[in-house]
Amino acid sequence: MKNKALLAALCLLATTACSTQGQVDPDVMQIATRPLTCSNKAECDLWWQRAQTWVASHSKYKIETANDSLIQTAGPDGGKRALAFQITRAAGPDGTTTIGFSAHCDSSLGCKPNPWEAGADFKQYVRDTTGTAASATPSQNAPDATHPETTPRNTTRLPNGEAMSQ
Repeated sequence: MKNKALLAALCLLATTACSTQGQVDPDVMQIATRPLTCSNKAECDLWWQRAQTWVASHSKYKIETANDSLIQTAGPDGGKRALAFQITRAAGPDGTTTIGFSAHCDSSLGCKPNPWEAGADFKQYVRDTTGTAASATPSQNAPDATHPETTPRNTTRLPNGEAMSQ
């Protein structure tokens, strides 16, 4: 009888622990989903350079492609929690340019860091005019192995057309 009660308590604890793992802070979500749109060539060129700097310092995978419209890393490797990145640069019909962010991993345990948090950090870093809002080094707030935050390759299209892995 004690074993059944213990098993029931463990199941309840496991269910409760799992119920909060996929949640993302609303402030992080707001930053991550805000379009990254620049309005002139100088600003766009600066932001594109910052984008490449951020990817180079945050990716566990090497950058395979870096040109005027795409920054793409290798990966993700099978079963790995590390994020692979694809950053795009597309001109809009109104003369603005949008920088898109996509991140995903290939682990059943979820990604590390959380793609939404990585997206928010990326956008804060790229937008920062002083170079201090977000560092060019990986975030210390990444979830650990006991708190997988996302599922692998679960990509969502945002209203602005950007792909964001969850």
